[in-house]
Amino acid sequence: MRVEIWSDIACPWCYIGKARFEKGLAAFAHRDRVEVVFRSFELDPNGPRGTAAPVVEMLAKKYGRTLDEARGMEEHVAATARAEGLDYRTDGRDHGNTFDIHRLLHLAAARGRQNALLDLAFRTNFAADRSVFDPEVLAGLAVEAGLDEAEVRAVLADETAYADAVRADEREAAELGANAVPFFVLDRRYGISGGQPAEVFTRALEQAWEGYEPVGTDPAAEACEPDGSCAAPQA
Repeated sequence: MRVEIWSDIACPWCYIGKARFEKGLAAFAHRDRVEVVFRSFELDPNGPRGTAAPVVEMLAKKYGRTLDEARGMEEHVAATARAEGLDYRTDGRDHGNTFDIHRLLHLAAARGRQNALLDLAFRTNFAADRSVFDPEVLAGLAVEAGLDEAEVRAVLADETAYADAVRADEREAAELGANAVPFFVLDRRYGISGGQPAEVFTRALEQAWEGYEPVGTDPAAEACEPDGSCAAPQA
């Protein structure tokens, strides 16, 4: 059975949702017969490439909040991440265009190292004192994930490399009706949106395996919208 997950490393609920899905998968009896494939979804495809801005300032501008209120929003997401055993740094993180990261994730998929690179990219973006939007940092992560450095640098230098694969994933997301991420498609039959609890993923896997109707999910589960919105403003 194949599970496809549309996500973006700029999306905190994708970071959290991946951890919850993996917990749900670990509790699934047939987990060794599940293939997991990650698909591209850019939250800010029109954002300028090669630049990054502080996350807190972006949140404040987007929601019309003060910087202190935006920090509170980050703390809310951080608490959820930490409850899943994930590190989350609220100060000093930045936000930028993720197209090059997605292109490298397609290279990594072709070399059997996609999950390793995705984990490193998520941890760097949300927990490390480094910017995944720095090309040198990104190249280093790809090498750390097991990719050949020369091949990585060649892909980063060629803006067309794997670009069609990224765009194809995004078109397919639109065709499937994915209007927020993370978005999970089980065996091309059932779709689940948002960072659902681990037990929901386990039940969904069981039902997809048996061919039952899809399990009920929480429509209010946290997700990131195509305009980059990833957290509800705190009152």
